[in-house]
Amino acid sequence: MDGKWDELGMNVAYEEAKKGYEEGGVPIGGCLIDNVTGEILGRGHNMRFQKGSATLHGEISTLENCGRLPGKVYKGCTLYTTLSPCDMCTGAIIMYGIPRCVIGENVNFKSPGEEYLKQRGREVVITDDSRCKEIMKKFIDERPSDWFEDIGE
Repeated sequence: MDGKWDELGMNVAYEEAKKGYEEGGVPIGGCLIDNVTGEILGRGHNMRFQKGSATLHGEISTLENCGRLPGKVYKGCTLYTTLSPCDMCTGAIIMYGIPRCVIGENVNFKSPGEEYLKQRGREVVITDDSRCKEIMKKFIDERPSDWFEDIGE
């Protein structure tokens, strides 16, 4: 697939991650972009600490902020996320039929979800974005117990 919206998508996802960090949350952000028009259908960031939620990871928050969309809409989109998606978020990508996932980084956390997405016919692109790596490492160093809680360890 064409990646002409990838720079926009990663910039928005990073802005969301930074916003989450500034709110005292986990710095993982995302957005969903229409592959044809470049329209941002939704954007969000991890809200587990801010909302006392067990499930509001960055990707889930992004999908939540899209509101209800017809199923066919997701099939023409790319989900951008600053960090390798966990099993829950991987499942949401598969469930909605999102064909492409662009990931800012997978150094601080690499989910088996990346390979599972590929096995299920999804395109996975790793951008190795230094901003995403730096903000995530900073959070993990500052709040290791909160990080382990976020990934279920």
